Amino acid sequence: MKIHWLQHVTFEGLGSIEKWAQEKGHVLSCTRLYAGELVPALEAFDLLIVMGGPMGVHDQDKYPWLREEKTFLRRVIAAGKPVLGVCLGAQLLADVLEAQVMDNTEKEIGWFPVERASGVSACVVPEQLERVLPLRQTVFHWHGDTFTLPEKAMRLYSSAACVNQAFVYEDRVIGLQFHLETTPASVTALVENCRAELGPAPWIQKEEEILAAAGDFFAEINSWMGALLDYLAQQV
Repeated sequence: MKIHWLQHVTFEGLGSIEKWAQEKGHVLSCTRLYAGELVPALEAFDLLIVMGGPMGVHDQDKYPWLREEKTFLRRVIAAGKPVLGVCLGAQLLADVLEAQVMDNTEKEIGWFPVERASGVSACVVPEQLERVLPLRQTVFHWHGDTFTLPEKAMRLYSSAACVNQAFVYEDRVIGLQFHLETTPASVTALVENCRAELGPAPWIQKEEEILAAAGDFFAEINSWMGALLDYLAQQV
């Protein structure tokens, strides 16, 4: 399978997704939007992954390539291709699906649990997807924005600090506010490049708390990411 991904900043890569793709024998390609690279033709890939970044979906004057990216995402969704959006990627998907993206009441940075939304079952989402959705999981967060649910989308997860943590649209477009791809290397890169955001607040952990995360956390979220990607691969 051919997987394309969109990168917004140098320090936010694929994390554990790269290892998953290599182990499955998939082919990866990338558009580095910050470097002015062009998005591919729709027939050049089977599955799209949209990664995170510190900018917001409305920062088009500062990052003009956001306009092109949104146009591309609309075309990808209309073509029926599976898409995964992570953090900013999820916010961009919500935006192009005509939901609202705005500041969340609280910034959420660090290791906090998310809980599966009530009503999510094999009756409302595909059974293959429902099987890989844990009821509760501690995950890694780094976001200050949130979104309303797009029309026809199903909320998958919420947290104490943010109601809309994940959604699925038409069974093949998944947006995650939180990071399941995080590895020790990627969380260190985020802290090094964005530590100015680590001020005192109810849902912001200290740097040492973030970096002291146990290995089990990484194994659990990376396994969950792999299961979600396996599900999306089945939608190709």
